[in-house]
Amino acid sequence: MDARSIAATAANKGYLTGADKIDARIGEYRYFFDSAIYEKRVFDSKGTADPTQEVVLGPNIKDWPAMVPLTDNLLLRVVSEIHDPVTTTDELIPSGETSSYRSNPLGLAEFTLSRKDPEYVGRAKAVRAFEEAREEGGAALDKLMDGAADLKKAWDRIVSRYEDATWENTGIGSTIFAVKPGDGSAREQAASCQKVLGGWANIANEYATKRYRSNLINWGMIPFIIPAGDLPFGNLDYIFLPGIRQAIESKTSDIRACAVTDDGLKEFALTIGDLTDHEREIILDGCLINYNRKNK
Repeated sequence: MDARSIAATAANKGYLTGADKIDARIGEYRYFFDSAIYEKRVFDSKGTADPTQEVVLGPNIKDWPAMVPLTDNLLLRVVSEIHDPVTTTDELIPSGETSSYRSNPLGLAEFTLSRKDPEYVGRAKAVRAFEEAREEGGAALDKLMDGAADLKKAWDRIVSRYEDATWENTGIGSTIFAVKPGDGSAREQAASCQKVLGGWANIANEYATKRYRSNLINWGMIPFIIPAGDLPFGNLDYIFLPGIRQAIESKTSDIRACAVTDDGLKEFALTIGDLTDHEREIILDGCLINYNRKNK
């Protein structure tokens, strides 16, 4: 019995008696297995797969969007800058009212940082649109560059110094800076919601929990660390990471970065801490989903 049942029994002036104290005759009965119960109520799909059949999803159940592998270089845009001592997972993605979107990644992502930085989602979506146009290439990329003066200005500055950078080898993504993100529950949505909005990294002085850092990695996001103090970049600045894929592959801990600010290009250093070979492969593949698909 549970606590409420016991309380209800006491409230009604009842009493509890152990089964071993009851003077009753317990018979012995022969057991007959009836497989029909399971055949009628449990679907056995072993050996009956039919790939031609469409899986019917409910209106609020959506597939995960495609996630590309890590490119040779990365161009990140800072879309939120948080200087609170700690940023909790509940601030990164609220619980409660968002629970109905657990099977809708893009729907759930609409609530990301809504209590901390309401403008984050719109900014992240704009950066995601840049990456979608880059992946499509051709006219889509030309149209993007014509309508994104800030991106074009940043890119022109970058290629003037890093001549090997092209749109074919440079992905575009968003990042946030937070002093110490990830305190609280272990919900992976705190990371996955950033990823589906185009996030490629977090930059922090430290991470509140190993679990949050691991969730970032599992979603293909690089957990950068920067020393406490004045930042070499600000909100809405671009950060270029030349040779980031090679750095991850070669197990380099210190990462070269270049902030594109109003004052020009400013090089600085980031670190990523210890990564296992498995974690590096996940980041290189773009996310754990891609890694598992490749290695199944």
